[in-house]
Amino acid sequence: MTNTSVLPSTVRPSPRIAALDVVRGLAILGTLGTNIWVFSHPWGLLGMLAAPVTPETGPAAGVTQLALMALTQGKFLALLTLMFGVGLVIQHDAARRRGRRWPGRYLWRATLLLIDGAVNYVLIAEFDVLMGYAITGAIVAWLLLTRPRTQRVMIVVFGTLHVLLITAIVAFIATTPSASGDLELPAGPSPYATDSFLGLAVFRLDNLAVFRAEPVLIGFLTLAMFLAGAHLFRAGVFGETGGPLRRRLMIIGACALPVDLLLGIAGGTAGLLAERYLAAPLVALGLLGATVELCRRLGTDGWVARRLRELGKVALSAYLLQNLLGGAIFFGWGFGLAELTAEWRVPVTVAAFVVIAALVTGFAHLWLRRFTLGPVEWLWKRGAELGAKRSGDRPSLR
Repeated sequence: MTNTSVLPSTVRPSPRIAALDVVRGLAILGTLGTNIWVFSHPWGLLGMLAAPVTPETGPAAGVTQLALMALTQGKFLALLTLMFGVGLVIQHDAARRRGRRWPGRYLWRATLLLIDGAVNYVLIAEFDVLMGYAITGAIVAWLLLTRPRTQRVMIVVFGTLHVLLITAIVAFIATTPSASGDLELPAGPSPYATDSFLGLAVFRLDNLAVFRAEPVLIGFLTLAMFLAGAHLFRAGVFGETGGPLRRRLMIIGACALPVDLLLGIAGGTAGLLAERYLAAPLVALGLLGATVELCRRLGTDGWVARRLRELGKVALSAYLLQNLLGGAIFFGWGFGLAELTAEWRVPVTVAAFVVIAALVTGFAHLWLRRFTLGPVEWLWKRGAELGAKRSGDRPSLR
């Protein structure tokens, strides 16, 4: 294990990979497709944990909702996790090329990401993933110093531990009648409908243990996916010779997809857990392979690919913005549509997804016409350069 480089610092950095930005942009929009149902529930994340389909929705619309949820549930979160692993190994390789110690200042960057996540959690969305990514990134940064074979073993070990844990939980829920049905929501009005912006911040702090349970629950999975993203990148999944690897990933995803959809639509509470935490990560591997293969065959200069590339370049800013817009549309401090349109939840949620996706995509396009970094990315990178010896390395918006 070593934290110094064996490569000369004069080696030029690799050019930006367009397909990587496309995948990252797709993951950002896909997470919106999952999170939008949390925003549109009158009880927010508490409601989604207790009863994803509200009584006002009706049986037919409820099945439609579950089908729509199944299209994105867990898959794009796993895809985003893979991309964080890719980004981490790119930073590691760049540090080696420049002869810098590793993890070195990356740990400060991870701390800044943790702060970003804490702000997102308290002020915007209780399902924030950035805090978990920051902690996982700090751990995996050290694991990248081990041999590639050791890292592959760790992927298997972490993945196996995750599967055993989730399988045990799913089996308990499936065999325990009191745990397999919808749970009771608290009495009284929903704080998402009645509380102010700051009132919801206090509510999130009061329910910290409940809302931060998922990052702990999927800790082994996140470690495995970070390392898997790093391994796939180094194995050439984005390269010209990565066709066979991408095809294997697509086969894995294609085999997992029918099981994933069936669990999400007809599996009940236990099925939803199995879908999100067991099947969806496998589908995400297929999404990665398929998206990169399309980019290799069709290029990344088409209208859709360009928009996704732009989203990928400002992914952190776009993620925070879409969460903020979701709260503004559905929560009581904004338009309050979650409470007002409960009977029409499905069409309203779909419409809100389209509107937010258009706004965030438009923001990315207009912003990058003038600047090279997203606003949050710029603040994050400026913070990352605090105390650096070379002030000329500090990023510019232009």
